[in-house]
Amino acid sequence: MATQKMLTFVSTPREMPEKRAAADRSEDFHEIYREFAAAKAAEQSGRCSQCGVPYCQSHCPLHNNIPDWLRLTAEGRLEEAYRVSQATNTFPEICGRICPQDRLCEGNCVIEQSGHGTVTIGAIEKYITDTAWDNGWIQPFKPAQERAESVGIIGAGPGGLAAADMLRKQGFQVTIYDRYDRAGGLMTYGIPGFKLEKDVVMRRNQLLADSGVEFVLNCNVGEDISFDAIRGKHDAVLIATGVYKTRDLDLDNADHGGIVRAIDYLTASNKVEFGDDVPDFEDGELNAKGKRVVVIGGGDTAMDCVRTAIRQGAQSVKCLYRRDRANMPGSQREVQNAEEEGVEFVWLSAPGAFAGHVTGVAAEAQERDVDGLPQIASVRIQKMRLGQPDVTGRQSPELIDGADYDEPAELVIKALGFEPEDLPRLWGVEGLEVTRWGTVKASFQTHQTSIPGVFAVGDIVRGASLVVWAIRDGREAAESIATFLTGDARIAAE
Repeated sequence: MATQKMLTFVSTPREMPEKRAAADRSEDFHEIYREFAAAKAAEQSGRCSQCGVPYCQSHCPLHNNIPDWLRLTAEGRLEEAYRVSQATNTFPEICGRICPQDRLCEGNCVIEQSGHGTVTIGAIEKYITDTAWDNGWIQPFKPAQERAESVGIIGAGPGGLAAADMLRKQGFQVTIYDRYDRAGGLMTYGIPGFKLEKDVVMRRNQLLADSGVEFVLNCNVGEDISFDAIRGKHDAVLIATGVYKTRDLDLDNADHGGIVRAIDYLTASNKVEFGDDVPDFEDGELNAKGKRVVVIGGGDTAMDCVRTAIRQGAQSVKCLYRRDRANMPGSQREVQNAEEEGVEFVWLSAPGAFAGHVTGVAAEAQERDVDGLPQIASVRIQKMRLGQPDVTGRQSPELIDGADYDEPAELVIKALGFEPEDLPRLWGVEGLEVTRWGTVKASFQTHQTSIPGVFAVGDIVRGASLVVWAIRDGREAAESIATFLTGDARIAAE
């Protein structure tokens, strides 16, 4: 019986795919986990307890039908498993690689709560879809009927791409505008290859292009084309720009050479991996090779930076975070991977000031700084302790007087999070309402903004968040846009 293949969690231990040795993986930007073999994927899927109330599914932002495709995988019915998986998720192979499963589906697995170790949901999700690609089950699609209405999408990140996929399948004419030379947003230029190899994103972009989605790249809205022109050209517009403005530090000498933004550093590294010419990398400004590196921040972006610096051949890499390990926002799995690769975490620490070179050998470093600014030499580290909880319930860091010390550094990377750009001002748009945080104000049900026919999704509405939430927003917005354009909710549901 099929059910005999399930409920094996008591007799079968949890296993992840084999992880490449730290010494090997630190030398390149390839993904660190190997692929499950078919037998191992089936075995691990069979550990699912097929709960009556699947917490894994309810804690997934996309409410993926996880128990169903685990059962199908255990039974060897992989094409059906893929069909079920992609019914709720536009990019299952991407989510399988980069979702923080330890905080979402796997972290809420019932057998995890019972002490048997969670089902390896993310690795199986990745395996199912990679198998689908390998076997040719994923092909460009042609809508059953072409429609005359067109939709302009600003931003080719996960939210915009997910909406484009849904709208194109319903026959709408879709054009995506993006400031970069490749689509994918942070999936392309923000996330390193060791977490998400770039051909995985590029083949999805190509699938959409082959299915009739038009991409207008190297297009900066407000400069190369106006927002009003996009509105005039399309029957509906979706804003899916993400958030790219970096939070900054109000510290002495924060403009010294060698103090860089995480997004600039990661983008340069990813462009180099694509084989692009990156002058700021070639001249050393955005290259960690041979340097003592300090990364400031404790989120997933900080983890991407420290692990990238290791691969670039940094002399040492230290991560400063003002709280302790238990209170950091980034994935604990990523922290473990970083430690294995040689990153040192300096908990309960924050930067107090920066100091630059002034004499001797430092003069050469000063000459290398193209802006004529002194080159960073050290970071003043302030030690912290955790005090009373703040309004969010987290303990607030408090400064320990007299515990400061100087940490030598030739490269400091600011990974402090992202804020929204001022779109109404940048785009010259009247009537586009924003919140007090600068995010675009949109209905959480319909994703409609204050301007009729203009919708918004993802980080530009939520603030910096996860790829999986952007995908959910994009899929939901596609339904709302279809209803708006046709007045027929049945088309949106197709």
